[in-house]
Amino acid sequence: MAKKKTTFVCQECGNESPKWMGKCPACGRWNTLVEEVAMTGKSSRHTFQTTNETKSKPEKISSIELKEEARIETAMPELNRVLGGGIVSGSMVLIGGDPGIGKSTLLLQVSSQLADKDLPVLYISGEESAKQTKLRADRLGVTSDQLYILPETNLAHIVTHIENVEPKFLVVDSIQTVYKEEVTSAPGSVSQVRECTSELMRIAKTKGIPVFIVGHVTKEGSIAGPRLLEHMVDAVLYFEGEQHNTFRIVRSVKNRFGGTHEMGIFEMKERGLEEVLNPSEIFLEERSKGTAGSTVVASMEGTRPVLVEIQALISPTAFGNPRRMATGLDHSRVPLLMAVLEKRAGLLLQNYDAYVKVAGGVKLDEPAIDLGVAVSIASSFRDQVPKASDVLIGEVGLTGEIRRVSRIEQRVQEAAKLGFSRAVIPTRNLEGWTAPDGIEVVGVETIKEAMQITLEN
Repeated sequence: MAKKKTTFVCQECGNESPKWMGKCPACGRWNTLVEEVAMTGKSSRHTFQTTNETKSKPEKISSIELKEEARIETAMPELNRVLGGGIVSGSMVLIGGDPGIGKSTLLLQVSSQLADKDLPVLYISGEESAKQTKLRADRLGVTSDQLYILPETNLAHIVTHIENVEPKFLVVDSIQTVYKEEVTSAPGSVSQVRECTSELMRIAKTKGIPVFIVGHVTKEGSIAGPRLLEHMVDAVLYFEGEQHNTFRIVRSVKNRFGGTHEMGIFEMKERGLEEVLNPSEIFLEERSKGTAGSTVVASMEGTRPVLVEIQALISPTAFGNPRRMATGLDHSRVPLLMAVLEKRAGLLLQNYDAYVKVAGGVKLDEPAIDLGVAVSIASSFRDQVPKASDVLIGEVGLTGEIRRVSRIEQRVQEAAKLGFSRAVIPTRNLEGWTAPDGIEVVGVETIKEAMQITLEN
């Protein structure tokens, strides 16, 4: 019989230690080591085989045959885009987000859509009773005989019901509530999350069932539990949004069956989440024209161009140290661009507070928005109104040059579709393509030249 021994496991990174320590030696966090009972001897963990062969053998890469992965499309094209074209059979997808952001609502709607295609769906709710789930389903208009609700947290019972129902789609909400009896630690601990996810992965691969698991997030915004959880699954989706804002954004940060950094935009309404098929129009519908400090940039979110408004407010500081605040973009980019404007464009900004915001609640992190941010700051400082029909695209270098960006054609086409009459882009991006009808393309080489073109006198 296997012997029991006590180990101390870090609840942040999963590092194991034979004795308790106040600080984890791996991740450096304090008071995260928790005592757990581990089994020694023969491991009880399950392994899985994706084929009928008991042993694998080396193969030449040129002789390996590829076949198209069968995908299950939902009734939400935005979600299909984030997943890379649909749900792959046998895949495991982890979705995380803040409490109340809409994770359960989204998965219940997807479950209903698949059940309407006569695909048996098993929805395992570890946080709500069957009646509570039914109340939400009635509010969302979910009625299907192929959708099964199971309020259960014991993994052994869950596996039994999976064998009986034989679903084609499985949802676990959430993985932190599920526990395995053989593991002595509490539900949500590193050991429980690791073992339960491994068992669900075995079921997904051997039976070809797509599995969606919901993960809690920490106060820092990352998915709770060991980092191993994100490495085990096939795709990781993050549900973003503000509680006071109706828009929700689903981002793909890992996807073994498609591209990463794709984005799907939804709007939370009374009857659930609805897709936003043209996010650029939504983000620009409340744009204030004829105001200093407001510009429009074209950002790429995966394969989709999105036009958003950049707002900047420059005001004299009342303290010794000027404030630099940014919402929706990297905080370090604002002081960097202000330093470039001081050195290369002659703007004396050292005694001014700067507040920069991306309107609409979206977060942008690509360098192609630098030109729009810099012109917004200069516009607010000089109190000069940018031309409302301009869209600004370009990366700003430390010497004040405007550098080339990728996918310029898609960005300009999106601007032309929304009625913008001029696009200010890097000069090096002018070659190799033809601008669409109805929009003028102007190339600039320096930030000073861009300010002269875009700011009205």
